Amino acid sequence: MTATSGRHREPASGPLAGVRVVDMTSVAMGPYATQILGDMGADVIKVESHDGDVFRFAAPARHSGMGAAFLNLNRNKRSIALDLKRADEREKLVELIAGADVLVYNVRPQSMRKYGLDYESLRQRNPRLIYCGTYGFSEHGPYAGRPAFDDIIQAMSGLAALQGTNRESGPAYVNTILADKTAGLTAAYAISMALFERERSGVGQSIEVPMFETLASFNLIEHMAGETFLPAEGSMGYERVLSPHRKPYATRDGYLALLPYTCAQWQRFFTIAGREDLAQDTRVTSAEKRSQHIGELYGILSDIVAQKTTAQWLEILADADIPMTPVNAPADLLDDPHLAAIDFFRHETHASEGEIRTIGIPVRFSRTPGSVRRLAPTLDEHREEILDEVARSTKHK
Repeated sequence: MTATSGRHREPASGPLAGVRVVDMTSVAMGPYATQILGDMGADVIKVESHDGDVFRFAAPARHSGMGAAFLNLNRNKRSIALDLKRADEREKLVELIAGADVLVYNVRPQSMRKYGLDYESLRQRNPRLIYCGTYGFSEHGPYAGRPAFDDIIQAMSGLAALQGTNRESGPAYVNTILADKTAGLTAAYAISMALFERERSGVGQSIEVPMFETLASFNLIEHMAGETFLPAEGSMGYERVLSPHRKPYATRDGYLALLPYTCAQWQRFFTIAGREDLAQDTRVTSAEKRSQHIGELYGILSDIVAQKTTAQWLEILADADIPMTPVNAPADLLDDPHLAAIDFFRHETHASEGEIRTIGIPVRFSRTPGSVRRLAPTLDEHREEILDEVARSTKHK
């Protein structure tokens, strides 16, 4: 099915078909979560200010207000612009939420309370509402209400320090909005679980997905390390991933990502490389000792890989069952044969932007697959139809 912007769509068929989501989020964390819900069949109504989501203006763009990142985060949504400072517009929003299954917001909680959009107020109108707040810090701690963006959370959660462990230049950010997207994924699964629980209990609930706590949990799974134990059994940090040699290895003419992981894989690599002495080394044959000496082994690996070209290594290791790959640039993915075979990238026609390339849905359901039914909306594009639906719903109550 080819998606275009506009009013007429085939009905959703995904696992969340029939679920209505009111999306009061902007930038990346919330919009990523709600796009996942939309891809899975939910009817997502994006509520924006009359200025629009600020991410509409992130370059590059063909037309103002329809930047590439916005297009990639807001498909399968309809847009309505409402001014929350106006009582009549707030009432339209409350009526919309009254008929919804889910509200997702990243407006500061104190502002939601100020406008009567807090959970306790809204549940009076809609006791089945799943109410999900996505913001920087839990309302239950001293950081509540602080402004937060991806860079700030990467720094606070320890991620920037981890990235700079072996860099003379110091802490560094991951070159993707990892905090936003990780928290967005967390919000998507939290909302889905709340919907499942509601089918049993019949009532909704409030959910909080704070970025700081989400990224702290995410980072510390392996990096809690010795501090997992009381008293501590060593320092924090997972040695394998902090090794200065854990990086794509330089070959004679390029780079190769190579990861022997099991005892058998390490032994096969050293045997193929002509280093039988290392294949029998206890640092290789014992998983416990290998963990203790992993930095040394990565250094040895780096020296060996540098002796041949990338093509030579790909040929030599082709049947060795050792994880490896040449290093792709993002542009290489556009011509990747695997992604081409599964039709991951599609060319679609957007009403205002013309021909665009869309990113595929990575999750597949055998019976209720997700789909791209509509492309990212222009600001306030669906105001009339959304308000007509609210009016009809209110009339029939």
